[in-house]
Formats: sequence, C-alpha cells, structure tokens
Amino acid sequence: MLLAYSAVRGAGTSINMSDVESTTGARVGIVEARGTIGDRENGVDPDKLGKLLRKYERDDDIKAIVLRVDSPGGAVAPSQEIHDAIKRIKAKKKVVVSMGNLAASGGYYISAAADKIYAEPGTLTGSIGVLFMHFNVRGLLDWAKIDETTLKTGRYKDTLSPFRPLQETDREEIQSISDDVYGQFVRAVAEGRRLPETKVRDIAEGRIYTGRKAKELKLVDELGGLDEAVQAAWSLAGQSGEAKVQYPPKEQVLSLRELVRGAFQGAAAGVRSAAEGSEGVQLLAPSLGR
Repeated sequence: MLLAYSAVRGAGTSINMSDVESTTGARVGIVEARGTIGDRENGVDPDKLGKLLRKYERDDDIKAIVLRVDSPGGAVAPSQEIHDAIKRIKAKKKVVVSMGNLAASGGYYISAAADKIYAEPGTLTGSIGVLFMHFNVRGLLDWAKIDETTLKTGRYKDTLSPFRPLQETDREEIQSISDDVYGQFVRAVAEGRRLPETKVRDIAEGRIYTGRKAKELKLVDELGGLDEAVQAAWSLAGQSGEAKVQYPPKEQVLSLRELVRGAFQGAAAGVRSAAEGSEGVQLLAPSLGR
C-alpha cells in the first residue's frame, strides 16, 4: 500500500549540531527518522527509535525533544507506533518536528502528533491517502510456459494474487481495508493538528504539498530549519538563552537511493506475500522507482 507517489526532491535544512552537543544539564534531545519507516536495516527502525524516545522521556535533563524527519513514509504499524509514542511523551515534554527534504505519507503521520511542526518552504510533505498496487504476471508465466495452480482455504486468501486478473471480490475487500486505514490516518491528523476531520478529508487526497503550501493549509506551523525547531522546543520547555542539544551518536544522511528503494519495497513484498498465499499491508511514501 502506498501513500501517494511521484515526488521530486525538495529543499531542506540539514545542519550538523555536533559542535553544540551536550550530555549534561538541561538540553533538547534530537531524534532522527531518516529513510523508509519500518526498514530496520537502512531506514527507520521503530524499535531503536522508540528506545531513544523512551530514554529521553526518562531523562529529567532532556526538557524537550526535536524529531528530525526526512522520510518518504513506510509501513503502517511502525508509523502508528512512533506516532503513539510521541503522543505519550507529549504529556510530559514538548515535542517539535523539523522536516527535511521529505516528510510525506508515513513521514507526515509520525509528525502530526507533535506540539509544533517546522518545514522548509521547499520541503515535500502531506501525501495523506492510501493506494494499493496490484501486479499481474500471468502473461509472463504464459510466455515462459509455466503453469501455476492455487489451492486455498478461505474465499479471500489469494486476494491480490499476481497470478490472475483482479476480481470484484478483490476490489471490495481491498477498498474496505483502504478506507479503514485512510480513516485512521485522517483522524490522527485531525487530532494532532486540531483541525475538523471534514477539513482534513478535503486536503487528504494523496497530494504532496510544499512546506509553504502546507503552512497555508495548517499542516505545518512554521517555516524554518532544524536550528529554528531546536530553539522553539527550548523556549516551549520554558528555557532561556541558547539551546543545548543532545544529538544521536550516529548521524545518517537520507540518500536518493533510499527514496528510490522505498517506492517499490512494499510492492515487492506484496508480490512475494501473494505468491506465498499470505496477506500483507504496507503504507509507503512518495518516491520514484527503481
């Protein structure tokens, strides 16, 4: 399942704050969400990110948290897991999101729960919607003279099978799931942004917005980069003067390759799942293709 598609790379602030990193006294904790959410090897590992969030949550010297998002999206459940963790932490500490080049689809999902969102004018964000992809390789099997037979128990077990054309039962079942996930996404945005659900549905068409347009639509609060987000978090936490920062030990850079790979990672997994007779739901971000 994809949340929109067809994005181009946008402008974003990417600064290295290691020169102001501090591990003692009051400070702002930086958490990075770079790459495909749910990709534990090269993207956002929800377990590792959640562990860092919990560490900052328990540290009394961490007065606020800045979540730096540079992600095309990812799997549904990990996106919701991170979103819910931010909601929990907000009861104790302020959370501010700083969007980089791309914070769309699942990347926006995890951002919506924050107290405040910063984006650059050229940041690509939004992409609130749901899309399933279905590949039919029946013609390829016929060309290769390969026979395929599916034996199943359960009417819907081979839903979205790549070895046959899409049937009406497939459409009905997948549309039902799509509507459910879409509704969850819309409600999360409406709650996080304090917007009427009807207004969110009006703009939740799978469209990708620039940071400037997203601010007009109230999907983000302010235009600015990481340094502005850090200072805002510091002020929201009741601190004065220059913000002190606790930065993650390892900084990764979101590459174009990661964005490209994110596009069809879920689609490939879906084809494999269908071939094995299992079902899977993925929620991925705007991307090109590999």
